[in-house]
Amino acid sequence: MFHHPQFDPVAVSLGPLAIHWYGLMYVVGFVGAWWLARVRAERLGLTKDQVGDMIFYGALGVVLGGRIGYAIFYGWEQFLANPLWIFKVWEGGMSFHGGLIGVLIACLLFARRHQLTFFQLTDFIAPMVPIGLGAGRLGNFINQELPGRVTDVPWGMVYPLYGPEPRHPSELYEFALEGVVLFCILWTVSRKPQQRGLISGLFLICYGAFRFFVEFFRRPDPQLGFIAFDWLTMGQLLCIPMLLLGAVLIVWSRRQGIDDVRSSSQV
Repeated sequence: MFHHPQFDPVAVSLGPLAIHWYGLMYVVGFVGAWWLARVRAERLGLTKDQVGDMIFYGALGVVLGGRIGYAIFYGWEQFLANPLWIFKVWEGGMSFHGGLIGVLIACLLFARRHQLTFFQLTDFIAPMVPIGLGAGRLGNFINQELPGRVTDVPWGMVYPLYGPEPRHPSELYEFALEGVVLFCILWTVSRKPQQRGLISGLFLICYGAFRFFVEFFRRPDPQLGFIAFDWLTMGQLLCIPMLLLGAVLIVWSRRQGIDDVRSSSQV
């Protein structure tokens, strides 16, 4: 059995300014994506400035989509009771699935502006997303957020904020699967040109499967609990469309030619 290190959630204090670890994890995700995008910019024929614009679009999609998605999927009653609550981002509350929708909308807008196809762009950015996912899960772990269910496994961890019982360190499970493993899979496959849509479909299936699996060890959201069958969580429910869409995309991609990303027409 292990005990949570109880990190100070504030990484750096500069007078009245406090920089939290969780906020730094977002910075790590965006900077990592920006660097990798610059390394591979020629694949889309993008300039360095256009890469910066792409990350800006993506950041807006993550933040706005993540917050709005959390309000819809996890805090609907609270939002209806006080609509201004959605602006209280300092109280926490971001949804990956909402952020994903926000990023997809941002991709659509950016692709149209720069004469790219939608799946060209999503295939390009998919291998970069696990950096932010992994960093975010480390931020959750530092803050003792989203811990696992009570367990008796030898590596169970006591989270002081949630009582004396050892729990699955589910944030670390998600860091390993959604961050490290997912990055390795997508980066390896994307090293060679693939059929259009394949990388995007692979991302949806892998993330959906990893998240669905880890939800069996993660503490259900207290405001929702299990939403069906005494085991299905909201996170699992939201992963089902990802799995289905990912499978459809992979089947569709098999009918496409190898994508030459520098000679495309807009869709």
